[in-house]
Amino acid sequence: MERNIQRYTTRDGYNVEYSIVGQGEPVLIMHGGHSNCQEELGYRELMENGYAVITPSRPGYGTTSKELGADLIAACEAYLELLDELRIRQVHIIAISAGGPSGILFASRYPERVQSLILQSAVSGTWLTPEDKLYKSAQIMFRPSHEKYLWGIIRLINNLFPSFLFNSMIASFSQLNTKQVLLQINGEDRRQFRSMLNRQRSGHGFLIDLVLTGQDLTSVLSGIQCPTLLMHSIHDASVPMNQARIAAHRHIPNAQLCELDSWGHLIWLGEGATGMFQQLFAFLDTVKQQEISSVNQLETL
Repeated sequence: MERNIQRYTTRDGYNVEYSIVGQGEPVLIMHGGHSNCQEELGYRELMENGYAVITPSRPGYGTTSKELGADLIAACEAYLELLDELRIRQVHIIAISAGGPSGILFASRYPERVQSLILQSAVSGTWLTPEDKLYKSAQIMFRPSHEKYLWGIIRLINNLFPSFLFNSMIASFSQLNTKQVLLQINGEDRRQFRSMLNRQRSGHGFLIDLVLTGQDLTSVLSGIQCPTLLMHSIHDASVPMNQARIAAHRHIPNAQLCELDSWGHLIWLGEGATGMFQQLFAFLDTVKQQEISSVNQLETL
């Protein structure tokens, strides 16, 4: 997927790396952990359905200043400046995995700029804490001085033995056993997974994510005013399904919850992906129709 990667400098002198692909209604992507503005999962489908996809690399990822990751508000103010620079009045937000808190805060803090919020496999509650073993191991594995070597090894294995690496990583993404997952995965899914791993780096970003995803989002969730859709696999081993259930049923007003019987965290891959995209675009079409109806009502007044 070809894209033009650009850089915006905020009023405070920080850099925000971003890309734009496609034409149509703007969608702002808050990518997941270890990703950046070169993310691709789900982009082809968005472009084919008439959406322009804007993806800033979140703080610490790509060439976006890590200083913006000091808190979520600073990062969201930078995204707001970027939209102003691009002269985009409103966006749909799709927040993915560790990008969940960024999308949630932006939607809650700037309701006039957000048409809808879609949380896909997203962190919507407290994720990892410093007491968790995974938190401690991630602090070592993905520290900025080491992560490029780790990803270099992963890419080497990924390109030499892609099936072996995919099979060995299944448990990180799915609660299903390997045999159950492989029945849902085809050659194109494997190609996209391989491409995803070859794009990934952690930079300073993942350690920033570990801090920011450990925060309590309860009050922020309750402030969301836009139509909201949460999409989560019931077999997700990376971010617990229960986070989406609690956010949708207890905190976000009038949120819709889409519980997917797909293989795991990467809901854009596997047999369940087609149904996920159908529900995603049905939701976006409903939002569009509601906006058209509201405009027509105002014009008749």
